[in-house]
Amino acid sequence: MKRSIIEDKRSNAMQLSGEELERYSRHLMMPEVTPDGQRHLKAARVLCIGAGGLGSPAALYLAAAGVGTIGIVDFDDVDLSNLQRQILHGTKDVGRGKLESARDRLSDINPKIEIELHKCRFSSENAPQLVAQYDLIVDGSDNFPTRYLSNDVCVFARKPNVYGSVFRFEGQTTVFAPHLGGPCYRCLFPEPPAPDTVPNCAEAGVLGVLPGIIGMLQAIETIKLIVGIGEPLVGRLLYVDALRMKFRELNLRRDPQCPVCGENPTIFSPIDYEQFCGARRDEEAIPTMSAHELKRKMDAREPFELIDVRETFEYEIARIDGAKLIPLREIAERADELQREGPSVIHCHSGQRSAQAVRLLQQRGFANVYNLEGGIDAWANEIDPAMQKY
Repeated sequence: MKRSIIEDKRSNAMQLSGEELERYSRHLMMPEVTPDGQRHLKAARVLCIGAGGLGSPAALYLAAAGVGTIGIVDFDDVDLSNLQRQILHGTKDVGRGKLESARDRLSDINPKIEIELHKCRFSSENAPQLVAQYDLIVDGSDNFPTRYLSNDVCVFARKPNVYGSVFRFEGQTTVFAPHLGGPCYRCLFPEPPAPDTVPNCAEAGVLGVLPGIIGMLQAIETIKLIVGIGEPLVGRLLYVDALRMKFRELNLRRDPQCPVCGENPTIFSPIDYEQFCGARRDEEAIPTMSAHELKRKMDAREPFELIDVRETFEYEIARIDGAKLIPLREIAERADELQREGPSVIHCHSGQRSAQAVRLLQQRGFANVYNLEGGIDAWANEIDPAMQKY
């Protein structure tokens, strides 16, 4: 890449102070960067979606590199289980908002940059306005609705979308930018997967250091695009297998039939993917029960079975009184232990594994089974705030 995504007029207006010349001296001596490249970094405005596993290393290194303005979108609080991978936050921050924790940490790393906080969920209502304020988007989200939404809005706004994702020991990153000649996320995956079919990190786990690797790669790609150097991962996807420590590069092509960036697009505005993804399974909807409904049944001493399909170690962290542990991998062979006619409520951590268990039991003739919406996480949030969360 020979040209920065930042206009020269903006970068030329930036001045580097004596302190900044010292701070960025290792950049300035590089012929690929020089003071001109550093001024491009200072002029840049980058939006990080999420201050979690991927957003943490990406934001840390972008701040250290001197990106002039970093915006962060997040609405969550720091939880103890975050600290294994979300290095923006520390033990003292547990219970604080992630935005406040991130602001303090980034300001400590580099007090010369501006940090803009957006305490909200990235949604179809605010995404266009948020993206319009920045030059480039770093997508550190961990769910499909946000990934599709950030992709679509970036295509509409002609902004590069530096993508990353992690799962257990595997990670991948690329730059989605049709206006720079590459594909978009929808070229690879035209439609979101059905709900409950792909577990997230809370369900499947992730090696804590892996988001650090992928997040740093996202930071590198961001810096290359801003400075205008090297060969960004436009049209290429880098896949990382941490167990075997192997990196693979896959070539990506634009899909001329893509509904967003194709020759005859059919999507021209943001979609509320939370509703869209849920609507796709209406024909296969499973019975659900809210945490409050479950509590009412328990208080009324109504007869029912409560089945926990998490793993043993999760059960040891937190449990709902009266729940019987049958891990999901054992539910098929132990189905005879359940009351076939009586009502059963199945739960896991957030509702994905239990939804699979309900479908499996339905296939075996169980007609009176319910999935606890939001799992034990919802129970802790809505019914028992003292319960240990993870």
